[in-house]
Order: sequence, then C-alpha cells, then structure tokens
Amino acid sequence: MDLVTALARARSAEEPGPDTPAGPAVPPWPGPPLPVPDAGPGDLDLDRLLRLSLLASDRSGRLRPAASAGALHPVDARLVVGARCPLPPGRYGYDPLRHRVHRLGPQPHGTPPGATVELTVTPRRTRSHYGHRAWPLLLLDTGHAAGALWLAAEALGAGPAVLRLDGRTETPLAAVHLPPPTGSPVPGTAPPPRRSAPPPLRGTPPRDDLRVLLGTAVGASAGELAWCAAVGPPDPGLLEAAPDGTLRRLAAGEARPTLAVWAARQAWLAEAGAVLLGRGCPVGADAARIRRTHLRAGFAVQLAQVAAVRRGLAARPVGSWQQADLGAALGAPPGRDLVVHGLALGTTTDEERTS
Repeated sequence: MDLVTALARARSAEEPGPDTPAGPAVPPWPGPPLPVPDAGPGDLDLDRLLRLSLLASDRSGRLRPAASAGALHPVDARLVVGARCPLPPGRYGYDPLRHRVHRLGPQPHGTPPGATVELTVTPRRTRSHYGHRAWPLLLLDTGHAAGALWLAAEALGAGPAVLRLDGRTETPLAAVHLPPPTGSPVPGTAPPPRRSAPPPLRGTPPRDDLRVLLGTAVGASAGELAWCAAVGPPDPGLLEAAPDGTLRRLAAGEARPTLAVWAARQAWLAEAGAVLLGRGCPVGADAARIRRTHLRAGFAVQLAQVAAVRRGLAARPVGSWQQADLGAALGAPPGRDLVVHGLALGTTTDEERTS
C-alpha cells in the first residue's frame, strides 16, 4: 500500500483489528556486539549522546528518552561514523537494549567528522497494536527520535546538529548529523529519560508556559505545520502564538470533547488542561510531503514535551487522529488543515494527586 492511501485509511473511522506479535525489539544486526568506547579529548561523546537519546532504561525497552506510540519503539538507528569519534570510522547498527553497536561495513566516501544517525523503522512493531493506523505513527516516532538526538547534542555542547527531515527518501526516513563538540556541555539541558505522563492530565498550564511551548513547536516545525492550543474553562477556546510572541485567540468555545473523539475516542482528553495541536498535511498530499510533515510534527512535539517537563508540567503526546479536520471546523475549506500531532498538557495527574 502506498503512503498516500495508507494515510487516508489511517485517518478514517475504520477500527484496527486484533493485536498481533510485535516481533524482536532490535534488528538482528550481524557480527559481535561492541561496546561504545569513552570519548577522547575533542571527540564526540557518542556513549553519552546515545544514552541521552536512544538507550532503553528498562529491560522491556519501553522506557526511552524519545516518546513512541504505545511504547512500541519501531525506530532503528544506524550510525555512520567519521573522524573524531571514539569508534573507528565505519557503519554500525545500534542496539538500544544493550547499548552495543555492530559493525556493518566501512564508512562511505566523504563521511564528515562526528557521526550521522540514520533512522529507519520496523513497521511490524507498531502495526502489532495499531494495525492500519500505524504509518503516521511510525513517521511521528521517527521525528521524536530525531528530536531526542538533537536535544542530546545540545546538552553535550556538540556543534549544531544537522537535521535531514525532508521526506525525500523511505530509507532512511530521517538522519541527524552530530559534529564533534564546539563548546562545553550545558548544565540542566539533558532530556530526562522518562515515560510520558499517564492520563488524565488536569489543570490548565499558565499562559506563559503555553506561549513558550507554542513557540517551541512553531520554531521546530520549519513552516510545515500551524500550531494552536485548546484550553478549557474559564475561557475555553483555541489560542495561537502572535507574531509579537504573545498569545491571541484563534477561536472561542470548548474544543476538547471534539478532540477526544478525533483522537481515537480517548475520553480523558476532554478534561486535559490544554492540548497543543499541529495541523497541516492536506488530503491528497504526496508521499514526500506526508513524510516531511509528520517527521517535523514528531520533532516539534518531542522538543515541546521536554520543554514542558522542564517547566514542571505533565505532558503526553497524542498521535492517532481520525477525521480531525480542524481547519474545516475553523471555517476553512475542508481537507486542508488536519490535525497531525498533539501534546496533552496539565499541571497534575491523578498519579500525583494520590501519591
């Protein structure tokens, strides 16, 4: 099935079938597993970077720095290693459960210093639970992984990471080049390896927090999506970032119950403190645009989620949306601005209130 047809089916009201086996959590990389050596002076700290971005911190592999639909983690990472890395130059497959690499071959000609992480997916893992709704989730998860790598590079003082989220290729879906460090690690910027906050998430975040998070999402989207936040009483409506950095009202009225229906009938969303919404990717978009928009949406929500946690908020990505034509609900022509990704926010969760 081509990606255009797959997205149209994923957006429909059709229900997924019963769960199927997810298969192995790591590809069967060839060759012996190798440890990631400590970095020398001036080298990219690949060990720390992978720990902050991709490494599983539990035996099941479900708890990782990058969010994933159903904690199924379909994203696989191949490393293209150049000079100024602790590993010898070459291509490697990464095992996030054991924090080991497997050498796959020599480095390509012209490999730059540092390391490039190429991100691919094993669709079976996500299809095992989400069935025909898997493809947009696979793309969103890849964007989340790219965001985790970008944040880890920032925390370690590596040179500015170079993103390839253009949607032009199926393999790899995305790549992040991580150059050797140009500065010192930045204290307090390491992304916390933790699970998303469990629902329900209640309590409307302060407007200043919403302003910052909307700004983060807009900046990370590179113009591919428009962002707003649905908030509830006492003044329910949709808010968006104004050009001067303030918040302005996009629409009045309670949107959260409708969002709960659109998001695979997740009823708890109707009481969420706020929901960040990225919309775009019109009906009939070609495969490259579908990939590009969803990759950017996942990247943006990963950055916004980490920013929310740093500000003391509870946050949970919401990636499965059916018939979610927000643009039409706001009076625009139908089929132009559908919800691609979301981030539910709150000041507390039931878990926190009862602990």
